[in-house]
This record gives sequence, C-alpha cells and structure tokens, in this order.
Amino acid sequence: MTLAQEAHLEIVADHEALARQTADWVLAVAREHNDRIAIALSGGSTPRRLYELLGEQPWRDTFPWRRTHWFWGDERFVPENDARSNYRMVREALLAQAPIPADHIHPIPTDAATPAAAADAYQRTLQSFYGAQRLDPARPLFDIMLLGLGADGHTASLLPGSPALAEKDRWVMAVPAGAPEPRITLTYPALQSTRHTAFLVVGAEKRSAFARARGGDQALPAGRLRPLGDLHWFADATAAGNPE
Repeated sequence: MTLAQEAHLEIVADHEALARQTADWVLAVAREHNDRIAIALSGGSTPRRLYELLGEQPWRDTFPWRRTHWFWGDERFVPENDARSNYRMVREALLAQAPIPADHIHPIPTDAATPAAAADAYQRTLQSFYGAQRLDPARPLFDIMLLGLGADGHTASLLPGSPALAEKDRWVMAVPAGAPEPRITLTYPALQSTRHTAFLVVGAEKRSAFARARGGDQALPAGRLRPLGDLHWFADATAAGNPE
C-alpha cells in the first residue's frame, strides 16, 4: 500500500483556507489528549499563518496551552533574532500571542559553538523530555508533527543527498551543507515517532514534489517518511494541480 493510499488528503482553495483547516485539525487533535502534548513545528513561510491563527480567537481560548510543549523539526544555525530563524518566526507569529508557559518552549539552541554541538544538545533535550535514550515504537515522542515540503522534495532539513538521510540511531543531526547556512534537523527516527503527522503544501512550484512524495517516491526525502501514526496532507489547489 502506498503513502497516497494510506494518507488523509485535504485540498483547499488557497493558503488562508489551508491555515484555517490545519488550525482546526491541530486544535481537535490536541483536545483529544488529556495528558501533556508535544508538538513539533515546521519553519518556512507556509505555516506562519497557521501559527498566527492559533494565537487568535476562537483557537486561542480553547487550545490546551498549559499542557502543550513546543519543539522544532529543524533550524538554521543563525542567532535566534536573525530573520532566517525558524524560532524567531514562530515567536513572532504564535509564542508572543498565546499564554504558553516559558518552560514549555524548547527551541534548538543555536547559541552552541557548532551545529554539531547544537544537535547534541537538542537530542539531550528531547531524551530528557521523553524520559529515555531510545525510542519505543509503542510510545511516540510527539503527538503532532507539522512538516513542510520543498520543491526539491526535502522536509525539515533532510535535504537530498544529505548523510542525515541514512541515520537510523541519532534523533538530531547537523547538516553542514544546508544552503545557504548550516542547519540542524530531526532525523527520520524522531520525525516518524509521532501519533499524528501533517504536511502543509502551498504553491504550484511544489506540485511535482507533492505528487511524488505522496506516492512514496524514495528519491525524495519526504517520500521516505513513514510515521508511526496517521499521516495527513493539507494542500492548496495550486499545489494539488486543481483549477483555482
């Protein structure tokens, strides 16, 4: 059975509709869980509107903020206040607007001496939160994993040709050749250790990668992803190839 058959697909008219549909989905999933919740966030421009909506009404008043912990799927090795920082984007769009306890926010530490040191530190953060040094398939690390899709088929910072694609043990790795700056990314073991995964895809330039990744094309990093739980694709009409 292919990814396209196993996954849930929702096609909406445009970026705004996608953000609202995904915000409803994230809220519904979060409210299903009575214990603490772990959400891994995607960077880039596509999810920004989703994050803004979560900090607005009606989502703001009904989201279980005090039970939710926030993590990042990848990060550029730049200072937290740099315009390229995924953390900064999420901080401006969501963290500064919502009543989130400060100790529930877990950014990738780009103040480390090197990308490799940042990766090591973030792996320790994840292991401390998880309470173990090895992942158990019966107990996912994350409840929600939000992912983007590059036109080249990358997701998080699992870039085509990167050694991180072959990693089977480490949860976090540095990507020294990330362009134009080094990056830190969760690896497949961590990205797949989640109950609910959602790809957010917007724009005609993603159309080919979207079709190939949904079909499980192993040549694309996104096509190799096999999450433990359910998989959702949220796409706008241009990415899906539907008439606007």
